[in-house]
Amino acid sequence: MYKLNFIFSKKGAMKYIGHLDLMRLFMRAMRRAGLPLKMSEGFSPHPRLSFKRALKLGLESEHEEAAIVLRLPVKEEEFKAKLQGQLPLGIEIKNVERNFS
Repeated sequence: MYKLNFIFSKKGAMKYIGHLDLMRLFMRAMRRAGLPLKMSEGFSPHPRLSFKRALKLGLESEHEEAAIVLRLPVKEEEFKAKLQGQLPLGIEIKNVERNFS
């Protein structure tokens, strides 16, 4: 299990996307990017993605925090490049760090 923490910004038209839609957006972008996602167990598996806090609808942010669990190691720069290539205008990955806990 490899956990990556990442920081992203949400600006422009993307400020009108709700929290659950933002989570779906990231899940789909990560699948399209071909990242080795660690899926949850059970009847309806989903990627192990978590956001530190939910941003209110209509607000822009420069510093939103999230974490994803991967099955295989991926370099931070590679993760950032692959994911950013699949995200819409208004969502920008700022920083990626490996979480060793």
